[in-house]
Amino acid sequence: MKYRTLGKTGEKVSILGFGAMRLPHFKNNNQINVEESDKILSYGIENGINLVDTAYSYHANNLSGKGNCEEYLGNFLDENSYRDEVLLSTKLPSWLIKSKEDMENIFEQQLKDLKTDSIDLYMLHSLNEDYWKMFRELDVFEFLDEILSSGKAKHVGFSAHTEMDWIVDIVDDYDKFEFGLTQLNYLDERYQSGKEGVEYLASHGLGTMIMEPLRGGRLVQNVPQDIMELWDMAEEKRTPLEWAFQYLWNMEEVNTVLSGMNSLDQVKENIEIAEKSEINSISENDMEIIKEVAWEYKQRRGNDCTGCGYCMPCPNGVDVAGCFREYNVAKMLNDPAGSAMHYFSLDNGTRADSCIHCDDCLNHCTQMINISEDLKKVEEFFGKKYTYF
Repeated sequence: MKYRTLGKTGEKVSILGFGAMRLPHFKNNNQINVEESDKILSYGIENGINLVDTAYSYHANNLSGKGNCEEYLGNFLDENSYRDEVLLSTKLPSWLIKSKEDMENIFEQQLKDLKTDSIDLYMLHSLNEDYWKMFRELDVFEFLDEILSSGKAKHVGFSAHTEMDWIVDIVDDYDKFEFGLTQLNYLDERYQSGKEGVEYLASHGLGTMIMEPLRGGRLVQNVPQDIMELWDMAEEKRTPLEWAFQYLWNMEEVNTVLSGMNSLDQVKENIEIAEKSEINSISENDMEIIKEVAWEYKQRRGNDCTGCGYCMPCPNGVDVAGCFREYNVAKMLNDPAGSAMHYFSLDNGTRADSCIHCDDCLNHCTQMINISEDLKKVEEFFGKKYTYF
């Protein structure tokens, strides 16, 4: 396994981290298959993975609930004497916080469930504009100062699904953040904070952790024949999985990539790819192939929305750009179920089914999209609800 330094933390992290959001489970997501999960985590740790990432909500049946992942990991690490072998990462659920007392109570519960006196890497979960404003009003800085000074958290950071402007604000507002977890893959260079966000974090000395390297596995599943033909034109022959990972590990700014592995075969394959990875190892020709693959995927999108935002704010609160973004990604990858998690993560009242078809937005669209009609398509495409956990 190869290791890189996680920014200001000074911690040496395996370039492949174990994301515990998608552990093997039975019929319901909250029913973790302990035997299979033990096998894949043990193999990963024994073969050099030293970062295990979880969250308060992982392996729950809905976002408003407490998941079973932290308690499972606490038992697993304790029973197998692995706690000192790994950096343990978890997150404070932003959507459940109404007061400083909520922060403190949830954090103490996490320590108890994880059976640890100290969390190595503690994050504010899924920050966006609204959550960050809320945290500032509740003086989250005092809470973070307290868990750092007490030693109950060794390093603090954040995960974010937000645009670049808010990454800048978050980093500027609290100088004790040491790392950030953001989304990046070759299809999402300009999605949310994208590649620019990773470069910004690195330029300020923050560690960089990457989520969704495979877009939930959809960059490597059911790959269209014309995409495979493009990959076959590369100078270096790699599988789609290898290309997705190597695109990230090629960047010196990327410290670690989290993968939600749920089978022993996946863990073995990903570790093998990690061991062969190198910084700046992709030729100019092959970088052009990656761009061409991304371009080809994007031709499959559902409409021509560029996310400019001129149609917003919607008088009824619909996040038009967000709805179209997730619709287009789902169309590109031909996987509405796989993209449903992102779509239904949009706040209630902001999804396509809240459009009242007033058409106030029509004259503002630079791409001349019939927005209300296309929002109907989005609603039909995803349905009104989807159980993705």
